[in-house]
Amino acid sequence: MIKLKRVYDSMGNDDGKKFLVERLWPRGVKKTALANAVWLKDVAPSTELRKWFGHDPKKWEEFQRRYRLELKAHQAVLESILEAARRGTVTLLYSSHDTEHNNAVVLRDHLQRKLESDRQSKRGKLAA
Repeated sequence: MIKLKRVYDSMGNDDGKKFLVERLWPRGVKKTALANAVWLKDVAPSTELRKWFGHDPKKWEEFQRRYRLELKAHQAVLESILEAARRGTVTLLYSSHDTEHNNAVVLRDHLQRKLESDRQSKRGKLAA
Protein backbone atom coordinates (compact mmCIF):
# COMPACT_ATOMS: atom_id res chain seq x y z
CA MET A 1 0.00 0.00 0.00
CA ILE A 2 1.23 3.48 -0.85
CA LYS A 3 -0.12 6.31 1.26
CA LEU A 4 0.26 10.08 1.01
CA LYS A 5 0.72 12.42 3.93
CA ARG A 6 1.65 16.06 4.39
CA VAL A 7 4.85 16.49 6.38
CA TYR A 8 2.95 18.81 8.72
CA ASP A 9 0.51 16.05 9.75
CA SER A 10 1.25 13.77 12.68
CA MET A 11 3.03 10.55 11.81
CA GLY A 12 1.52 7.23 12.85
CA ASN A 13 2.75 3.72 13.47
CA ASP A 14 0.76 2.57 10.45
CA ASP A 15 2.73 4.78 8.03
CA GLY A 16 5.31 2.09 7.34
CA LYS A 17 8.44 3.17 5.51
CA LYS A 18 8.40 6.94 4.94
CA PHE A 19 9.91 8.78 1.99
CA LEU A 20 10.14 12.57 1.72
CA VAL A 21 9.60 13.29 -1.99
CA GLU A 22 10.44 16.99 -2.11
CA ARG A 23 13.45 18.66 -3.71
CA LEU A 24 13.56 21.32 -0.97
CA TRP A 25 13.36 20.68 2.76
CA PRO A 26 9.86 21.67 3.97
CA ARG A 27 9.61 25.04 5.69
CA GLY A 28 9.29 24.95 9.45
CA VAL A 29 9.99 21.22 9.75
CA LYS A 30 12.90 20.17 11.91
CA LYS A 31 15.14 17.43 10.56
CA THR A 32 14.51 15.46 13.75
CA ALA A 33 10.76 15.42 12.98
CA LEU A 34 11.47 13.38 9.86
CA ALA A 35 14.44 11.43 11.18
CA ASN A 36 12.77 8.13 10.21
CA ALA A 37 12.06 9.25 6.64
CA VAL A 38 14.31 8.74 3.65
CA TRP A 39 14.72 11.99 1.71
CA LEU A 40 14.62 11.26 -2.03
CA LYS A 41 15.28 14.60 -3.72
CA ASP A 42 15.86 12.94 -7.08
CA VAL A 43 12.27 11.74 -7.43
CA ALA A 44 10.92 15.24 -6.89
CA PRO A 45 10.13 17.39 -9.93
CA SER A 46 13.03 19.39 -11.30
CA THR A 47 13.35 22.97 -10.11
CA GLU A 48 12.31 24.17 -13.57
CA LEU A 49 9.17 22.01 -13.62
CA ARG A 50 8.25 22.90 -10.04
CA LYS A 51 8.55 26.63 -10.76
CA TRP A 52 6.64 26.33 -14.05
CA PHE A 53 3.77 24.45 -12.38
CA GLY A 54 3.49 26.76 -9.38
CA HIS A 55 0.67 24.54 -8.05
CA ASP A 56 -1.67 25.97 -10.69
CA PRO A 57 -4.51 23.43 -11.13
CA LYS A 58 -4.95 24.66 -14.73
CA LYS A 59 -1.49 23.25 -15.50
CA TRP A 60 -2.14 19.93 -13.72
CA GLU A 61 -2.54 17.68 -16.77
CA GLU A 62 0.61 18.99 -18.42
CA PHE A 63 2.52 18.87 -15.11
CA GLN A 64 1.65 15.19 -14.74
CA ARG A 65 2.86 14.42 -18.26
CA ARG A 66 6.15 16.29 -17.81
CA TYR A 67 6.77 14.85 -14.36
CA ARG A 68 6.21 11.28 -15.54
CA LEU A 69 8.85 11.90 -18.23
CA GLU A 70 11.27 13.07 -15.53
CA LEU A 71 10.54 9.99 -13.43
CA LYS A 72 11.73 7.73 -16.25
CA ALA A 73 15.26 9.04 -15.63
CA HIS A 74 15.15 7.98 -11.97
CA GLN A 75 14.17 4.32 -12.14
CA ALA A 76 16.97 3.23 -9.79
CA VAL A 77 15.79 5.61 -7.06
CA LEU A 78 12.16 4.59 -7.60
CA GLU A 79 13.15 0.97 -7.07
CA SER A 80 13.88 1.64 -3.38
CA ILE A 81 10.29 2.83 -2.91
CA LEU A 82 8.90 -0.07 -4.94
CA GLU A 83 10.89 -2.61 -2.94
CA ALA A 84 9.58 -1.17 0.33
CA ALA A 85 6.01 -1.19 -1.06
CA ARG A 86 6.34 -4.85 -2.01
CA ARG A 87 7.12 -5.61 1.64
CA GLY A 88 4.52 -3.39 3.31
CA THR A 89 3.09 0.07 3.70
CA VAL A 90 4.92 3.06 2.25
CA THR A 91 4.06 6.70 2.93
CA LEU A 92 5.12 9.45 0.54
CA LEU A 93 5.59 12.71 2.43
CA TYR A 94 5.03 16.04 0.71
CA SER A 95 4.69 19.66 1.79
CA SER A 96 2.15 21.12 -0.64
CA HIS A 97 -1.05 22.64 0.75
CA ASP A 98 -2.94 21.25 -2.24
CA THR A 99 -3.62 17.61 -1.47
CA GLU A 100 -4.92 16.79 -4.97
CA HIS A 101 -2.46 18.58 -7.27
CA ASN A 102 1.05 17.78 -6.14
CA ASN A 103 4.00 15.63 -7.17
CA ALA A 104 3.32 12.95 -4.52
CA VAL A 105 -0.05 12.19 -6.14
CA VAL A 106 1.60 11.66 -9.54
CA LEU A 107 4.42 9.64 -7.98
CA ARG A 108 2.02 7.39 -6.05
CA ASP A 109 -0.03 6.71 -9.19
CA HIS A 110 3.15 5.99 -11.18
CA LEU A 111 4.40 3.57 -8.51
CA GLN A 112 1.04 1.82 -8.19
CA ARG A 113 0.90 1.28 -11.96
CA LYS A 114 4.41 -0.18 -11.83
CA LEU A 115 3.50 -2.52 -8.95
CA GLU A 116 0.36 -3.68 -10.77
CA SER A 117 2.32 -4.25 -13.97
CA ASP A 118 4.86 -6.31 -12.01
CA ARG A 119 2.05 -8.39 -10.46
CA GLN A 120 0.48 -9.06 -13.87
CA SER A 121 3.84 -9.99 -15.34
CA LYS A 122 4.48 -12.38 -12.45
CA ARG A 123 1.04 -13.97 -12.91
CA GLY A 124 1.74 -14.42 -16.60
CA LYS A 125 5.03 -16.18 -15.90
CA LEU A 126 3.38 -18.48 -13.35
CA ALA A 127 0.64 -19.40 -15.82
CA ALA A 128 3.15 -20.22 -18.59
